[in-house]
Amino acid sequence: MRILPPGAPILRADEMRVAEQRCFDCGVSQSELMERASLAVAREVARLGAGQPVLVLAGPGNNGGDAYGVARLLRNWGHDVAVAAIGRPKSGAAAANAAAWQGPVESLEQVSSRPVLVDGLFGTGMSRALDAPVAAQLARLVAAASVSVAIDIPSGIETDTGLDLGAPDGMTATVALGALKPAHVLGAGLSKCGHALLADIGVEMATDWRSIARPTMQAPKAQAHKYDRGLVVVVAGSMAGASRLAARAALHGGAGYVILAAPEPATSGPDAIVHRTIDGGDALADLLADPRIGAVVIGPGLGRDAAAMDLLKAAIGCERDLVIDGDALSLLGGTAAERLRTRNAATLLTPHSGEFARMFDAAGSKIEATLAAARNSGATVIHKGADTVIAWADGKVVVASAASSWLSTAGTGDVLAGLVAARHAAGGSADEAVWLHSRAARLAGPAFAADDLIARIPVAIGECL
Repeated sequence: MRILPPGAPILRADEMRVAEQRCFDCGVSQSELMERASLAVAREVARLGAGQPVLVLAGPGNNGGDAYGVARLLRNWGHDVAVAAIGRPKSGAAAANAAAWQGPVESLEQVSSRPVLVDGLFGTGMSRALDAPVAAQLARLVAAASVSVAIDIPSGIETDTGLDLGAPDGMTATVALGALKPAHVLGAGLSKCGHALLADIGVEMATDWRSIARPTMQAPKAQAHKYDRGLVVVVAGSMAGASRLAARAALHGGAGYVILAAPEPATSGPDAIVHRTIDGGDALADLLADPRIGAVVIGPGLGRDAAAMDLLKAAIGCERDLVIDGDALSLLGGTAAERLRTRNAATLLTPHSGEFARMFDAAGSKIEATLAAARNSGATVIHKGADTVIAWADGKVVVASAASSWLSTAGTGDVLAGLVAARHAAGGSADEAVWLHSRAARLAGPAFAADDLIARIPVAIGECL
């Protein structure tokens, strides 16, 4: 299981530099800020290393300056510390920290491994691949260590995208300084960073990007009735099983009333779900005219034929809040932004990466691309994956990147669509649904089926009350 600080700010490299400059403008010196960073990392290394010999790798920039500070502090605390370096900081606080290290400095090429490794070679701002000899030696040292800790960003990860530039596998933890960076929650960073540990170094920042946190929820009020808790309509299509999963997830996700609207009469399904037969888009439009409806789900098992498109047009044309998933996303394709921008009610999209690429321009990092899609379409976009990015049109972003890899099985997306609708209809948020979905997966254990996931949703909700 990957540990990630809940509700932590996420800043790009340039935003972090601006935040640090504001700190300097308020009278904090670069040396003081670097000492705070070194102290935060040294404490984590001491805790995780449990007294074992430490090898600190220092680069020629500020990340190397932090590394020399870590080495000095650990030695002052009585640890057995060795330092190996590439180059040497030439000026500023980094050079002062390097000068303050009184021990020997070995070359990276010749240094021997130690049980605890600290990676301070290259941090925030790296944009080119590691040189092959450096990458090979770093990988060897990480593999030989029992504990390895990266300062801010593992060497070989692009800060703003999580792109792999030659980073080693097997990092135990990364100490994020001041704020998480996109590399901690996106792409290769999910595995290359190990556990992300956030260190407060006294830098104030303002950002609309954060990691996901456990929601705080309320039980229904004493006088609540089924419509207060949210009426959800799930539109079925050619694959009835997918829509049933979504409907059951909505029911277990807290909705007070769930209608499964299908072209054919229902032959099975939970008794608590109300079944309605619709024979096309006009019939669906009539059903969706009910103002008590809190959210509509369309897409799970919908199909991609003319009949499916007829139903989708009726759903998009209604004035109810709409969750669009699966086949409906594929039917929209590149017309999504244009079709959805004029809706008078809220729209929530739940694409996986393939669907997203067919619908929107995927330029930039996953966060940037998802945020652009939300702004262009006016929708809330839940861009699914190991690094699920939730973006709102107003610029808010929440990233969930600690989900169970066992979610990679058929039907779990249908469950999420139903859960999103239930929480939205009840006045909750998209990130609330994503957190519950992820937590239910953890509770389900390994190798679960999507059906098993649904039964754990109420347990996950119980943990938030």
